[in-house]
Amino acid sequence: MSKFTVYTQDTAPEAAKPVLHEVKKAFGFIPNLQANMAHSPELLAGYTALWDLFAKSSLTPHEQQVVYLTANFEHNCHYCMAGHTTLAKMIKMDAAVIAALRAGTALPDARLEALHRFTTLVVRDRGFVAEADVEAFIAAGYTRRNVLEVVLGVATKVMSNYTNHLVGTELDSFMAGNEWTKPALA
Repeated sequence: MSKFTVYTQDTAPEAAKPVLHEVKKAFGFIPNLQANMAHSPELLAGYTALWDLFAKSSLTPHEQQVVYLTANFEHNCHYCMAGHTTLAKMIKMDAAVIAALRAGTALPDARLEALHRFTTLVVRDRGFVAEADVEAFIAAGYTRRNVLEVVLGVATKVMSNYTNHLVGTELDSFMAGNEWTKPALA
C-alpha cells in the first residue's frame, strides 16, 4: 500500500486547512480519516458537507448510526466500524443493537432492523432495491424521504470507507476497545 501523509492543520494543503480547522473545532482533534483526506481538499470538503447534511436528516441520531454502521459492515471498514461503535456508545445506543450491527446479525428492535435490512440492500444491490423491499421499509414506519436519506448516509460512508481502504487509515486513540474485524461467517 502506498504511504499517505497524515496531515496536520499546519502541514495540510492550503485548501484543506479551513476544513481541518472546522473538523478540529467539532471533534476537539483531527481524526486520522480527515488527516488523510486532506490530500484532496475537495474530497475532505465533500465528505464533511455530506456528514453535516446527513446529521440534519429526519433520521434520528440512533437511526443515522444504524445506516453508518451497516454501510461500514458491508464495506468491511475496520476504521469506521471502530469509530462509529464509539459514537454509538456516546449517544447511548442499546448495546445489543451495536453488537448485532458489528456481527452482521438481525437487530433486536424491529423498526431499526427494517432500517438495517433496507440499508444492507441499498449497499449490496447498489441502489437496485426491489419495490417490494422499498414498500416493506415504508410499512415499517419510514418515509420516502427516509429512503433517499439512506442513500445520503451510504454515500457519506462510501467516501470514508473507500478512503480508508486505499490509504490504510490507522485507528485513532478514542476508538480503543472498539477495534473490529468482519466476522468470518458474514
